[in-house]
Amino acid sequence: MTGGAGYIGAVLTEHLVRAGHHPVVLDRFFWGRKALAHLQVETIAADLREAREEWLDGIDAVMHLGGLSNDPTAEYNTEANWQMNAVATERLVELCKRRGVKRFTFASSASVYDTELSASEMERTPSMCDETTALAPRGAYSLSKVYAEKAILAAADETFAPVIFRQGTVYGWSPRMRFDLVVNTFIKDAVIHERLYLHGGGWMWRPLVDVNDCARVHMMALEAPLDRIRGQIFNVLEENYQIRQLAMLVAGSFALKDAQIDLVEMPLPKLVRNYRMSNAKLSQALGFTPSVTVLESIENMIGKLPPPEELANPQYYNVRWMTLLEEIHASQRGFASIY
Repeated sequence: MTGGAGYIGAVLTEHLVRAGHHPVVLDRFFWGRKALAHLQVETIAADLREAREEWLDGIDAVMHLGGLSNDPTAEYNTEANWQMNAVATERLVELCKRRGVKRFTFASSASVYDTELSASEMERTPSMCDETTALAPRGAYSLSKVYAEKAILAAADETFAPVIFRQGTVYGWSPRMRFDLVVNTFIKDAVIHERLYLHGGGWMWRPLVDVNDCARVHMMALEAPLDRIRGQIFNVLEENYQIRQLAMLVAGSFALKDAQIDLVEMPLPKLVRNYRMSNAKLSQALGFTPSVTVLESIENMIGKLPPPEELANPQYYNVRWMTLLEEIHASQRGFASIY
């Protein structure tokens, strides 16, 4: 599994171990090894772009979650994003085919549906996207995911059965926790600021899914008949929510604990995302519907939060942590990038 120590990867690794599988984690461990410390798994500390064919010896399935995740992280270094998310994925597929690996799961993103919207379109509920919806992505992250998807699908044949999961915005607790994803961010802001910020009123839509349901869908691909997954794309979400709804759910959960959380309206940012998607194909073809609700996940996260003073730790935020690593690396080795 590439990216097995990341936000989703650490949860998936734990699911795999509990189910009796023997995952081999390929990761650069930018966030350290703490997320996997409670598990006994084989690891390869290396850059995905330098993947070697011999690393696939004895491997019967590859779960590809590695690379830079989400738009802010990708925009932080667009060239590294392209190398890791697009080019390295294409090469990994080639290595898998040469080594006879049949099963291949790919963590793509719902952001591929995120197209430019006019002001009038922003005022309407966006249409529902399914796996046949035409794509016109914007931004480095979604563009790299679309390229990777095309490379993966082009490689599918009778001996290679890849499956693509277009995951909604992920929420929930992970051993490699993040507080730069919308629901998780709202929980952090509720604790630190006692207020939640709604840009443009928070009326825009997003498809969302819990991190454990993301792990479960990749697990299902290990057991599914190859003909059901070969060359297929599946949307993965629990439900579509307006950002305002999410804020109200978080504020309501804190209200039950006698904490008053204010909702504060802010101006719209330059880049506005507003889209919904359907998970009907996933439910019908694989018999799986993500079921961990936002409310359940909020309650779980609140119960596991570190002390408030620790919530500012840059390790919980992708771009902040990358920036810090760059500064440390530059001070020790000149101006060479960690990428």
